[in-house]
Amino acid sequence: MNDPEPVIAPAAPNYRAAQYLTSAAKLPQCPPDTGWEVAFAGRSNAGKSSAINSLTQNKKLAKTSKTPGRTQLINFFELSAKQRLVDLPGYGFAKVPLAVKQEWTKQLENYLQKRQSLRGLILLMDVRHPLQPFDRQMLDWALSASMPVHILLTKADKLKRGPASATLLQVRSHLQPHSELASAQLFSALKHDGHEELIAVLNAWLTDTSILEADEIE
Repeated sequence: MNDPEPVIAPAAPNYRAAQYLTSAAKLPQCPPDTGWEVAFAGRSNAGKSSAINSLTQNKKLAKTSKTPGRTQLINFFELSAKQRLVDLPGYGFAKVPLAVKQEWTKQLENYLQKRQSLRGLILLMDVRHPLQPFDRQMLDWALSASMPVHILLTKADKLKRGPASATLLQVRSHLQPHSELASAQLFSALKHDGHEELIAVLNAWLTDTSILEADEIE
């Protein structure tokens, strides 16, 4: 019997070439579950869409709003035929009916638990208010599922360097028992600070063939 052909990793993506692909309210509406995917998650006021727009240098790619909770669908952005960024619905938003919030939460959990192409989670937190209960819940879920997590402490421009660095140390200390899966950095979409560190993480996840190879062996 012939050995299976090795999985060839794609090249590191050009983030400025990102294009809107589609939006999904439910898991069956998502694009085909193949390739490499990294999801951005966070509270509705953490700046997910702004971070994606800053990363891709496209102010109009992900919709932003002064009203928290505008991202109510799972939004997919294509980097290449096999690589995608995903903007998940913001959690913790208050100005929606409870039944609607519960349905969004259900679909978010379905995506995180069942999406095979998901390679890692970028978890965004406002540097002034890190590790809120919803953040801890999302982090705990990811770690229990052995899902790699990289925390972006957003809006770092809102603090002076000393307090921002102190918050980063605090968060990294919290992650220390899970250092093989979790990491953290400061990020400012307004100042476009933190791109290099973020891109290094994304490139590693979006070109990793180990999970695909393991799936083939099984």
